[in-house]
Amino acid sequence: MSSSSSSFSSFSSSSSQPPELSVKPVPGDYGHPFFGALRDRLAYFYHEGRDNFFVSRIQKHQSTIFKTNMPPGPFISSSARVICLLDAISFPVLFDTSKVEKRDVLDGTFLPSLAFTGGHRVCAYLDPSEPKHTSLKSLFLSTLAARHNKFIPLFQTGLSELFNELEAKISSKKEAYFNTLSDTMSFNYVFRLFCDKNPGETKIGCTGPKLFDKWLLFQLAPLGSLGLLPNILCYFEDFLLRTFTFPFFLVKSDYKKLYDAFYEFGSSFLDEAENKFGIERDEACHNMVFLAGFNAYGGMKVLFPGLIKWVALAGQKLHKKLADEIRTVVKAEGGVSLSALNKMVLTKSVVYEFLRIDPPVPFQYGKAKVDLVVQSHDAAFEIKKGEMIFGYQPFATKDARVFENPEEFVADRFVREGEKLLKYVYWSNGRETENPTVENKHKIIEKDLKKMG
Repeated sequence: MSSSSSSFSSFSSSSSQPPELSVKPVPGDYGHPFFGALRDRLAYFYHEGRDNFFVSRIQKHQSTIFKTNMPPGPFISSSARVICLLDAISFPVLFDTSKVEKRDVLDGTFLPSLAFTGGHRVCAYLDPSEPKHTSLKSLFLSTLAARHNKFIPLFQTGLSELFNELEAKISSKKEAYFNTLSDTMSFNYVFRLFCDKNPGETKIGCTGPKLFDKWLLFQLAPLGSLGLLPNILCYFEDFLLRTFTFPFFLVKSDYKKLYDAFYEFGSSFLDEAENKFGIERDEACHNMVFLAGFNAYGGMKVLFPGLIKWVALAGQKLHKKLADEIRTVVKAEGGVSLSALNKMVLTKSVVYEFLRIDPPVPFQYGKAKVDLVVQSHDAAFEIKKGEMIFGYQPFATKDARVFENPEEFVADRFVREGEKLLKYVYWSNGRETENPTVENKHKIIEKDLKKMG
């Protein structure tokens, strides 16, 4: 993030907790509901780019809290207006479900067609105050607790297959594309965890990652871009992606293959949903597919390649330190276990530092449940009930008033005294120092996957 983030960092100086401040109106303006949203959308994707979009408004308003519009805007979302939080002090309010509502805000200012989830509002779309959220989240917690002893063995199997395939491709073709192989490993891991079956032994075979990728793409297309330069092609892309949502029927057959496979082999999950929690099998299965595909596979798809990239860039000195620590702990513990992973101090710090500098899930949204006063380092602002709040996590976790040299990857940042900074690291819809419960929106499986990363 280079120059744009440096501009953001230079706006900060050296305190980490704000005093009580007089309340100000939130700076910024939305402009016309249509033309203002369109103006900001084109700036965000094409004219300025994502990071510079936020930096320019921080500089303009001299504030890390301001009003703006976020994609996709017209005609897909009814309102693009958000109040933007871009510092470590204000950002955490987005995880406080007593103050913000998480109903239908997973993807921001629009909700993809429920046809993509079998007509159901799956758990990720529910606010914790909704009764069904409690039953579904309890089901997820119960299921993963029962499978806890499978996390590491299945992960070891997947890693072994991944690196064997990497070596085979490099040996035969002199090159290998890591991301594709990582996606296959991620899908196989998730399917084996939920269904106790190798997907290669089912009708979906090796097509699982592509099926999930297509299903995800058609839901999230309005939030993406090919990164085109500002010219006639970028306006054509914007019209194509953000005028209408992509219809479900284009991926209906792909989704049915996934649903049928999880329904056939995920019977233990479905039995528990029906018998213990009173959730109908069809609804439970759509939730299982979403949990496996959107939350777990979707998270791993970004997490593993990103982690590999940052560790590779850190150089051989760190590689040797990591190898020495891991080998020493594994030998002392007699193998790999969650207990052993918790003793790998440097290894854990490296994972946390990756989550800080390049968070796999960069966006958070929530609607104010009540009138709020939200503080940044420098000021306090009133947010009215019902207003949409947006946070861009890479700026919150690279806040120079909290983190020294925030643009640098510092492998041992969270070792010893550095552990105190973990409350400013977020993963799976919450602080790293907090755990999933039925009352919050922590994504359960990602917390465990991070430990193995």
